[in-house]
Amino acid sequence: MATNVKQMMEAAHAAVPKITPAQAREMIAKGNTLVVDVRDAPEVKKSGMVAGAVHVSRGMLEFRADPESPYYDKNFAKDKTVILYCASGGRAALGGKVLKDMGYDQVYNVGAFKDWAESGGAIEKPIDTGT
Repeated sequence: MATNVKQMMEAAHAAVPKITPAQAREMIAKGNTLVVDVRDAPEVKKSGMVAGAVHVSRGMLEFRADPESPYYDKNFAKDKTVILYCASGGRAALGGKVLKDMGYDQVYNVGAFKDWAESGGAIEKPIDTGT
């Protein structure tokens, strides 16, 4: 059955709970939590990212999260709580749904990086490499 973006977003939002930055900070404080920035590299370079987060662009998420993939990132583990964010929350929701489909149980969408930063969440500023 064909689907469209609106239907995909509805399914993602239904599967992946949306949390506030304060709730995310509580989860991070408990430990065994992976925070994933699914924005593209130029976005991260421009604004920085959540302190301690791992950057995995949305297009590489499945490959980094699958232990059978040659691109697997050892930061991913199915026993961790995973919190995703992007610029507005849409890519984080879609990415979270994919992780749920892959067997990750504790997956949450904290939404927009801007909301995290404006709520006082710790961020790592981009590093100017001179390039």
